[in-house]
Amino acid sequence: MNDDRHSRFRDAQLDIKTAQEVPDTPQTRAPSYALAFADKEFLCRDELRPVRLQLELLKPEMLLDDAGIESTIVLFGGARIPEPAKKDGARTQTLADLSKYYDEAREFARLMTIKSMESGGREDVIVTGGGPGVMEAGNRGAIEAGGASIGLNIVLPHEQAPNEYVTPDLCFNFHYFAIRKMHFLMRAKAICVFPGGFGTLDETFEALTLIQTGRMERMPFLLFGGDFWRKIINWEALADAGTISADDLELFRFVETAAEAIEAIENWEGAGEKRGELPGR
Repeated sequence: MNDDRHSRFRDAQLDIKTAQEVPDTPQTRAPSYALAFADKEFLCRDELRPVRLQLELLKPEMLLDDAGIESTIVLFGGARIPEPAKKDGARTQTLADLSKYYDEAREFARLMTIKSMESGGREDVIVTGGGPGVMEAGNRGAIEAGGASIGLNIVLPHEQAPNEYVTPDLCFNFHYFAIRKMHFLMRAKAICVFPGGFGTLDETFEALTLIQTGRMERMPFLLFGGDFWRKIINWEALADAGTISADDLELFRFVETAAEAIEAIENWEGAGEKRGELPGR
């Protein structure tokens, strides 16, 4: 459809500029006079939450469409896992030992980005949470391969900024965890999960639940670090108790290295099928 259809109407940005130049009077200073779409106080009212949810869904979707991103490879993982060169500053010995997965995430992202560039950077684009630790490693590997990567940040109580390796034009900030998690999965062709904490577990189990319940198509789902995952979650106990089925244990695989993960993705049953979709798509 021709975008010239919009030119028949006065531009909204022009009206914002014009409204800033009106005479200063008690009437023009009143909050009620501000243009609704340019009124931050109004947009942040509780009653406008549905509108904010829609805006937060639409903005990244539209910009990713504009960038031509068709599919992604999702990297979940802990923000506290250090780069091996900095592991001496880790809070615990376990974190220091887990630092090897920083390098594996970095190498995996590098290899996947090389593959992505074969499609002109439209397919298999790395997406992370945009923060430190494993997320930084993923974006770093992508830029080292000469490609782009996506970062989905979220506003947290403590100060946080995107890591320096996220492609600037593909770096997004969220208020709603739920919308952020939707964007992780809307274009996903594979999900790779590295050791992490509550946030990583939340993302992991939401994605597994969507696949288990048929709300998203099955895709390569890889857990890096079998010893870590078996230690913190007794997967077999869930099946033995009947709270999940034995078949649900086939929804994911454990891997240790970037090379092993690449091979698993390439040989996964159903590899190459269309991307999974979330409810309502």
